[in-house]
Amino acid sequence: MQKPQADLTREKILASAFCEIHRKGFQAASLADILEATGLTKGALYYHFPTKQALGLAVVDEVVRTRLEERIFAPVRGAQQPLDMLIEVIERIARDSDAQGVELGCPLNNLMQEMSPLDPAFKERLAAILDTWHEVVRGALSRAQARGEARDDFDCDAAALFIVAAFEGCVGVAKNLQSVEAFRACMRQLAHFVVGLKADRS
Repeated sequence: MQKPQADLTREKILASAFCEIHRKGFQAASLADILEATGLTKGALYYHFPTKQALGLAVVDEVVRTRLEERIFAPVRGAQQPLDMLIEVIERIARDSDAQGVELGCPLNNLMQEMSPLDPAFKERLAAILDTWHEVVRGALSRAQARGEARDDFDCDAAALFIVAAFEGCVGVAKNLQSVEAFRACMRQLAHFVVGLKADRS
């Protein structure tokens, strides 16, 4: 069924705003440039998003979270073999990385660095995504331990926090170095760490 025009307009604004914020950061993002990219009017923008903050928070909730949900959270959450899926996700993201992605960095990480110290609403929404990521990985490790697929000598909560932090660290270092190869090398080490959590079946 075709979406109503208002929904399509809202999605167009969100997509354009995400690109603008990813390139420039939230504070430097230009509403005029967002409108120019969409061909829409100020009235259309303010009908859906009364303030720039409201638009930014919607980008966090509906674009940044959704992208992570599709690429990481849902595959790992629903995996029958969670450790193998976690490794596969890490390896796929490393393999699919490109120069533009490395140049711009992770949208979540960028906004956490920029906005969490400045805006409580942003801090809360971004922390909620980070908490979801942590919980998804923790759940995967716990399921793997329960199935005997992972060693039982590590703390799932601490290991999950490390994996999420290491993933974001790989992105941040690669962005600073502007190096796809650095990102892939760092992610390979993260994958090796997760492989090392597997139970010894010998």
